[in-house]
Amino acid sequence: MSYLNLRLYQRNTQCLHIRKHRLAGFFVRLFVACAFAAQAPLSSAELYFNPRFLADDPQAVADLSRFENGQELPPGTYRVDIYLNNGYMATRDVTFNTGDSEQGIVPCLTRAQLASMGLNTASVSGMNLLADDACVPLTSMIHDATAHLDVGQQRLNLTIPQAFMSNRARGYIPPELWDPGINAGLLNYNFSGNSVQNRIGGNSHYAYLNLQSGLNIGAWRLRDNTTWSYNSSDSSLGSKNKWQHINTWLERDIIPLRSRLTLGDGYTQGDIFDGINFRGAQLASDDNMLPDSQRGFAPVIHGIARGTAQVTIKQNGYDIYNSTVPPGPFTINDIYAAGNSGDLQVTIKEADGSTQIFTVPYSSVPLLQREGHTRYSITAGEYRSGNAQQEKPRFFQSTLLHGLPAGWTIYGGTQLADRYRAFNFGIGKNMGALGALSVDMTQANSTLPDDSQHDGQSVRFLYNKSLNESGTNIQLVGYRYSTSGYFNFADTTYSRMNGYNIETQDGVIQVKPKFTDYYNLAYNKRGKLQLTVTQQLGRTSTLYLSGSHQTYWGTSNVDEQFQAGL
Repeated sequence: MSYLNLRLYQRNTQCLHIRKHRLAGFFVRLFVACAFAAQAPLSSAELYFNPRFLADDPQAVADLSRFENGQELPPGTYRVDIYLNNGYMATRDVTFNTGDSEQGIVPCLTRAQLASMGLNTASVSGMNLLADDACVPLTSMIHDATAHLDVGQQRLNLTIPQAFMSNRARGYIPPELWDPGINAGLLNYNFSGNSVQNRIGGNSHYAYLNLQSGLNIGAWRLRDNTTWSYNSSDSSLGSKNKWQHINTWLERDIIPLRSRLTLGDGYTQGDIFDGINFRGAQLASDDNMLPDSQRGFAPVIHGIARGTAQVTIKQNGYDIYNSTVPPGPFTINDIYAAGNSGDLQVTIKEADGSTQIFTVPYSSVPLLQREGHTRYSITAGEYRSGNAQQEKPRFFQSTLLHGLPAGWTIYGGTQLADRYRAFNFGIGKNMGALGALSVDMTQANSTLPDDSQHDGQSVRFLYNKSLNESGTNIQLVGYRYSTSGYFNFADTTYSRMNGYNIETQDGVIQVKPKFTDYYNLAYNKRGKLQLTVTQQLGRTSTLYLSGSHQTYWGTSNVDEQFQAGL
């Protein structure tokens, strides 16, 4: 073996005297160095790279000692993806310093950076005594914590025991890591048209263009929606070429409030009062700023683990939650909302293999909020409608919904205008096996176009229930009853008590269309019942039925609608 190594070394020495083969000689020497290392007995003390195999002058060779210690990179600053407990945190430049012989290079992360990732710094002994810009010795201060750099993936993997982490919902991203994006302009368009040639009625041409434009500057967003239509035919005089401005608004996020500010044209949510279009200002909660696991309604799960246990939650046969909890009582409040109903099956698997299984009934109606979650909206501006028979009065509206323990939700709101005042209050409850129910009442004082004043009340019920055994889901049962003196805000914006105008080529004429299209404030709404039912048929099909029945004061006419589908 030594004779073979000597021959290889002699050949390499000869190659060094040929300039055009210097590069080949370098790789051969490197191969020989690796061959010597491979022949070393496993019981040797430490791995050693002899720099003489790379150059005659050892001083001309870079420091190779880090490779002897298993380090793949020298100390420095590298841009890496940071993962904590297998969850992506951020992509940033991280400085790596030299560690001991076993650690290699270690990341320099400050206390503030670790806190932004969810570390409860107060739970780590001595961490709060460190300077703000000091590198936290993570693995030495926290037992079982690790930090590993995957060079190939440019990924820093951190693991920290759950006991030292803050109680954050799944999917939570610290606001300081949010990015508003770049400054940019955008334009979306949709164009359609046709040309019809008819020997009897002549030719006709039609075109339609929808433009959705925008401008992003910092956190501000400017949006506009405009349409253009063209219509001509041989049977009519001339052609119609019309531009129509739909809406324009300016908006931005208010991160500390988890809200969105809108200036210009917008609309109010229809959860408490009827939704209306407005031109003005609105500040409202934006659930898109919440983690996915905090959106929508879901019950809070309470349980007790005898030891370190695995908790699994299923809904409708699908796993929707899986986590490991420490011994003792635990609370799970970050379950992803999955539909309006479907009981939750909770399984607690202990370390010794024993299991506990219990069921948490779950149903929801649109107004229910998670425990501790608040949703609000404040709007001020003028009423906006495309109907020429409606005025544009100024108004103020505010709504508030708050989730309480044990599945309760309270909510309410107010609408104020010169000719209208309304106040609403309601409660909702997840009743477990009995379903979910919400009840609210609105008191309104209205002044109609004939200057008559009216006081009235409107009571609304919403109910939802899932029958898992039969695969039937009563998605929504709604009933609203209004007294004869109750009117909504839109009713008070009309300039006349009744009538309906349409636009024709001969001008404006008054006609009497269908009852449901003809407005008459003497026939205000009385009672409305609506029902939606879905039935699972096998694994791939679903039958749905929906219907509504609306009655009115002062007339026997009713408005009924039915739909069915598969």
